[in-house]
Amino acid sequence: QAQLAESGGGSAQAGGSLRLTCTVSGLRSDYINSAYCMGWFRTSPGWEREEVARFLSDGSKRYAGSQMRRVSASRDNAGDKRFNMYLQISNVNPEDSGTYYCAATADVGRGRHCYTSDFGYWGPGTQVSVSS
Repeated sequence: QAQLAESGGGSAQAGGSLRLTCTVSGLRSDYINSAYCMGWFRTSPGWEREEVARFLSDGSKRYAGSQMRRVSASRDNAGDKRFNMYLQISNVNPEDSGTYYCAATADVGRGRHCYTSDFGYWGPGTQVSVSS
């Protein structure tokens, strides 16, 4: 059973930066040898869950249009079928506040589109609060 756990949340001042980490374990293989979709999502009071960044099944990345200039996602292997996924947010502002979740799909086959409903593995979330 896959397990995801986010870390790195907390408080930040507007204009600063944040780096969130998602530790992934329990998948059948690492991301290099498999076609998982992985993503970062955010929820905040009064807003529906929104996608921030995504790794597609072919390994490429996609960012939500409103986030593209300030957000960078990356990942690396930690060995033994464990790996980390990161979300770097620069020049944060209060609108970046919320709970950030990382999520993953099963291996969907390289090149296949992942629908949000395909994301079956979720972390518990990490809270981010940005003050002005």
